Amino acid sequence: MSVTIGVLALQGAFAEHISALTRFSSPSTSASLKTCIHPIPVKTCSDLLRCEALIIPGGESTTMALLARLNGLLEPLRDFVKSGKPVWGTCAGAILLANGGGQELLGGVDISVERNGWGSQLESFETELHMIGIRNEDVPFRGVFIRAPLILSLTSTGGPDSEPITILSRIPLSHLPNSRIQLWTAPENGPCRRLSEDDPRLIVALRQGRKLVTTFHPELTLDDRILEYFVKNCVLDDPEEALDI
Repeated sequence: MSVTIGVLALQGAFAEHISALTRFSSPSTSASLKTCIHPIPVKTCSDLLRCEALIIPGGESTTMALLARLNGLLEPLRDFVKSGKPVWGTCAGAILLANGGGQELLGGVDISVERNGWGSQLESFETELHMIGIRNEDVPFRGVFIRAPLILSLTSTGGPDSEPITILSRIPLSHLPNSRIQLWTAPENGPCRRLSEDDPRLIVALRQGRKLVTTFHPELTLDDRILEYFVKNCVLDDPEEALDI
């Protein structure tokens, strides 16, 4: 069995995702795939038509949306997302998959986001995260946050046509940069309030149906466990059949 996974290659960290997919599917890795993964860069509509799943990388979301429109890809990408095929958005990709965010979006995931919610490039940081469902989930995953978006709210109505959202990872309060704690607990307009562990702004990874969102950059590490999770649980939708570990 072979599955073609495309990586939107208009701008951003698409090369890192393709490298990770190639590394992950190589026989020299510790995971022996029952399914052959075939990664391809997606720059045209014909590229997209070859894909059974798609990764939208980190980068600059407004630039990606503009380039997608200029290349005639914006509507085909929206159709791809609406079709129910597996899609993973990281950082800028998470912004584009959100149903609310104040810019030209693809939609498909019931969240509202804020661009650069973790601060500027200078406020980028790394921290250890615990993510449920990945292999060896008791071992922390190193989250790389670079001008990362914030998930402001979950907008799912919970109706019969709305797939449930599974929260996979939150950033611990103790891991927040001090500047973010000060900003969130003392807003310019309104009373100060203590940031709680269940605040949606602490969510950094979630899944809705066959769509995966991470606000950080897993592809900038050599840890392929989140990629493995995407392949097993979203692309193949059959964790038992996906891998021999």
